[in-house]
Amino acid sequence: MKITAIYPGTFDPITNGHTDIVKRAAKLFEHVIVAIAANPSKEPVFSLKKRIDLATRVLAELNNVSVRGFESLLAQFAKQCGVQVIVRGLRAMSDFEYEFQMAGMNRTLIPDIETIFLTPAGKYTYLSSSLVREIATLGGPVGDFVHPDVYAALCQKMCQY
Repeated sequence: MKITAIYPGTFDPITNGHTDIVKRAAKLFEHVIVAIAANPSKEPVFSLKKRIDLATRVLAELNNVSVRGFESLLAQFAKQCGVQVIVRGLRAMSDFEYEFQMAGMNRTLIPDIETIFLTPAGKYTYLSSSLVREIATLGGPVGDFVHPDVYAALCQKMCQY
């Protein structure tokens, strides 16, 4: 069976943890769409266009992965893309409650689309975009947490060194 999955998020910026989840999903599904939410309420550091560009560069080696931006409700975008599965990453128990609630809401809005949860490699369980942004803002080293292209973009945008 040919299954297309969607991995939604703000990806501000895309981290090695996100990349790990995408690689795992790419092994499970014929096609994976990394769906980057505009999400202006979060006041992203990078524009939607820049986040799409960075994710496209980071994930270029994965032939069955595409990157798309969206500004609508995930349920609407997922239906528009014709996906069968929503992929969500779980790092810790603290993520579970929110993700469980979102999965329930999505099941109500789009009952034909399943949500699955993937966990990243242990070395990424503490990693989040917000932590990377905070470290970069304070001049700390973030090179171990993101792709070199993302590191360069972060430094250009916000690093103090």
